[in-house]
Amino acid sequence: MPSVLIAGAIASPAAAISLKPIGLFGDPIFDEGAAEIAAYDDVSQQLFITNADANTVDVVSIVDPSNPLLVKKIELDPFGGGVNSVAFSNGILAVAVENDNAQENGTVALFNAAGDDIKQFTVGALPDMLTFTPDGNKLLVANEGEPSDDYTVDPEGSVSIIDLLTDTVKTAGFTQFNNALLDDSIRIFGPGATVAQDLEPEYITVTPDGKTAYVALQENNALGILDIEQGIFTDLVGLGYKDHSLAGNGLDASDRDDAINITTYPVLGMFQPDAIASFEVDGEVYVITANEGDAREYEFENAAGEDEISFAEEERVKDLDLDPTAFPNANELQEDENLGRLTVTTTQGDVDGDGDFDQLYAFGTRSISIFDDKGNLVWDSGDALEKITADLLPEDAFNSTNDESDSFDSRSDAKGPEPEGVTVGVVNGRIYAFVGLERVGGVVTYDVTDPTAPVFVDYVNPRDFSVEFDEDNLEDFPLAGDLGPEGLLFIDGGSNTTGSPLVVVTNEISGTTRIYKVEEDAASVPEPATAAGLIAIAALGLRTLRRQSAQ
Repeated sequence: MPSVLIAGAIASPAAAISLKPIGLFGDPIFDEGAAEIAAYDDVSQQLFITNADANTVDVVSIVDPSNPLLVKKIELDPFGGGVNSVAFSNGILAVAVENDNAQENGTVALFNAAGDDIKQFTVGALPDMLTFTPDGNKLLVANEGEPSDDYTVDPEGSVSIIDLLTDTVKTAGFTQFNNALLDDSIRIFGPGATVAQDLEPEYITVTPDGKTAYVALQENNALGILDIEQGIFTDLVGLGYKDHSLAGNGLDASDRDDAINITTYPVLGMFQPDAIASFEVDGEVYVITANEGDAREYEFENAAGEDEISFAEEERVKDLDLDPTAFPNANELQEDENLGRLTVTTTQGDVDGDGDFDQLYAFGTRSISIFDDKGNLVWDSGDALEKITADLLPEDAFNSTNDESDSFDSRSDAKGPEPEGVTVGVVNGRIYAFVGLERVGGVVTYDVTDPTAPVFVDYVNPRDFSVEFDEDNLEDFPLAGDLGPEGLLFIDGGSNTTGSPLVVVTNEISGTTRIYKVEEDAASVPEPATAAGLIAIAALGLRTLRRQSAQ
């Protein structure tokens, strides 16, 4: 993930921006990952889009971004069992391909811009997100190392560092932390797993100087800090927890109350970011995170041909025994219309080991956050994302899911709008973050030029919530528009024919790729919020609970 550098003093607000849809690529293919991640070559002006449905990279010309055209498909069957991610730099396209056996080492295949095969490298188990250093000389690959479905094989997670000048691969793992004292908010909980096995690199961002990488360890609620030159992780940073009982940190926790009800509850949120990006202001590096959240659940077919769960951590609050001292109003809290439907982890929360739960930990924080270069929380959007979508979408669309219509409120018991993808870019000297909301859909834009006080700017969602469809009735699904934004890509205005910046969004459920033009409104200045002081509300009452027992 490219990083962004702003030198000198923070620029003063000059213009608000908005995203205007101008182009669309792909025939809608329902829920097969036909468009997940995109990369861009500013010389050929081509997008490279992963297509898991066909196990290809689709090469798409956007010389005219309003009319994207398929140039070719790069077939990946010869390289492994499935495409996971792409990156492009200095004329080289890098593609991460997992092994047919996902627990064995995967492949990174390199191509030129024409799609011709150059060479391959063997990397760790389940290579996913990959990114070049700013000079293009090194390529970093997040090897998730997920366990087998029956949890009998659990590869170590790692990051492979491919030196393109010497054609060598160095792998940075986590064995040095196996016996280390870790921050209590770092979740190590896989059955029988060592720290090195349990950590699962999800996403990487590299600092502008190319020396340091920050690696999201989503399930583990942590960031790894990687010294790229040495090829060593120098630190693991627990991200702590978000206190949803504090004003400004509310959430809608029920899918059974037939209402929008964003309020506070005695729940701690695990940040668990998916995509992350970095930017620099006045010499200081910041990392912005999309706090999607993720739970582990593995199911396999046993010898009798029956489905059997090997590991599952998720449970509803109403099905737990709550400690009467910690939750004196447990009966009321556990009603469906309150906290009862919310899904939480069962791997932590029994602080005193007596069999009931003294604390509740929810997956994700329904927010975006900014951390400094040491992993300290600088800012969080609080409950703004749910409030923005509640305010700007049709009333019956709040916390909808992405694979069926008429699903109002259906994600409130899980992870809400589910921020997943994030990218950053500079427009007229100001830094903007663009965040995809995986479930309800759309892109939220924040001005993050001042990392301590980001400003909500825009929300656009091209989904048509009136179109009726579900997995059993897909006849009209293509008319519903974009579903399940997965990856986001910022293209500078000087790198495309429009002269304006573009934001490219790949939508996993609809299998379509949307191209937005960034338009400026020179007459306006970003306001603190667009929906009744949302950002001011979001900034209140936020704290991270560190060094708190995860048991």
